[in-house]
Amino acid sequence: MGIEEQQAAIDAEHGDPEGLPVMRARFEHNGSPRYMLYTMKRLGLDHEHGFHLDFELVSDELEGGVETVEAKLQDGDADLIDIDYISTARERAEGAPIVAFHPYGRTVGGLVAHEDSDIDSLADLRGKDVGVVRRLDKNWILVRAACREAHGFDPDEAATPVEAGSKVELTRLLHDGEVDAVLQFWPIIPEITERGPYEEVLPMSRLVQTLSGTENKLPISTFLTSEEYLAEHGDAARAFADAYRATVDRLVEDDEPWEVVGERLMSYDDPAIVRAVRDGWREMVVRDWDAETLDGMDQLFGSLHAIGGTDALGVDHIPDGMFRLLDE
Repeated sequence: MGIEEQQAAIDAEHGDPEGLPVMRARFEHNGSPRYMLYTMKRLGLDHEHGFHLDFELVSDELEGGVETVEAKLQDGDADLIDIDYISTARERAEGAPIVAFHPYGRTVGGLVAHEDSDIDSLADLRGKDVGVVRRLDKNWILVRAACREAHGFDPDEAATPVEAGSKVELTRLLHDGEVDAVLQFWPIIPEITERGPYEEVLPMSRLVQTLSGTENKLPISTFLTSEEYLAEHGDAARAFADAYRATVDRLVEDDEPWEVVGERLMSYDDPAIVRAVRDGWREMVVRDWDAETLDGMDQLFGSLHAIGGTDALGVDHIPDGMFRLLDE
């Protein structure tokens, strides 16, 4: 389903701000946060918690080397986006006044290959062409780190990463046989594997847990806002966090919202795919965080940097002030 059709469904739920503080959310048209944000709007949980969510979808392409949503936030055209925290660290270290103020989830992907492929594990990536959205994508960094630690080679050198530039193009590369495997994002994998003939060789969430050294579910992706917005509208940010938790509770406990999401935001006509996305989302999402969570995220970053180095992560540390716990 295209951006226009999805946006029409979202716009039908927008309503009037009614004098409430506005938070402009700009999210990718094929990213999983749209399921949660649409549900928040449909159930009126933004107004119930004291703010108005202005929700628009954007493409997943790159603008000037950064994802469209990042460009929107940095250019002052958005107040709320989500990206992985490694990218956040990279952009903040380069001077972007962005802040991660609440977790979203373990938004990693999986290694997907044809069912007849000889790729059965990361060890089989030597000499292969592997499709990635971009070489600084978190999935590729995880694979590089895991291969260095467990298999003694760096796939950035022993394999050939092929940058697709978008998730849609990444799927096309796989379908057209232009690559041997892809590192696709988790919400798209059910459609690929259910319709076949492809299989998920390895979920990246397994690498996250292995490299972090903890059993706690760590959020890879977080919600971001600008330093300016957080300073001027801290109450709205806290209201979003409350509405988010309430929305997560509904999506985890109730199947009805997923039926609506499947009908209005997904292009799948196969209930099995919708259920697979629903179950994957429930496994992925992180409802809240605390200081212990941040320690685990710091440990994962350290593990990735120790193995992949600054060249893989694009940054050598998590900048001070990047994470904000709103209840402090």
